[in-house]
Amino acid sequence: MNNNQLITNYYNNHRDELLGFVSSRIGDSVEAEDIVQNVFLRLLLSYQLITEKTLPALVYSVMRHLISDYYRRHTHFEQYEHYIKNTCSDETSMESVFSAKEIMERLERGLARLPENSREIYRLHIYGGLKVSEISKQTGEDYKSVEHRLGKARHAMRLYLRQYA
Repeated sequence: MNNNQLITNYYNNHRDELLGFVSSRIGDSVEAEDIVQNVFLRLLLSYQLITEKTLPALVYSVMRHLISDYYRRHTHFEQYEHYIKNTCSDETSMESVFSAKEIMERLERGLARLPENSREIYRLHIYGGLKVSEISKQTGEDYKSVEHRLGKARHAMRLYLRQYA
């Protein structure tokens, strides 16, 4: 039996049990379904050897990590929400607290200060969401060169944007 069949059979036989496990920890059935689906999606996309004996432990390990990620995101969301509620009174608007246009303008001004080759790599990473290996393939440049330039560009952008913090 190959990995995909093994994972599919395990999912079909244990889905309700896993949903109960995740739901009992996070208290949200919709998020629990997402987490369980993400566990099996990760396993299906994995290249590692999976056996009937290792699959249950692997499933629960990945699930615990995804639950931790859920709580981490949830905590950051609550902190941001608390910040917004405390800084925005009835007289202030959301535009005065957080302006996407303003941030984009500052980001573009910072990008203009970078050398052309670093600027292009940084744009591909930030706007295109590409990883270093993908940027390297797309531009035809050496992986280490792209990695170095991206690191320099990130450092320069952090220094530039720090003045607005």
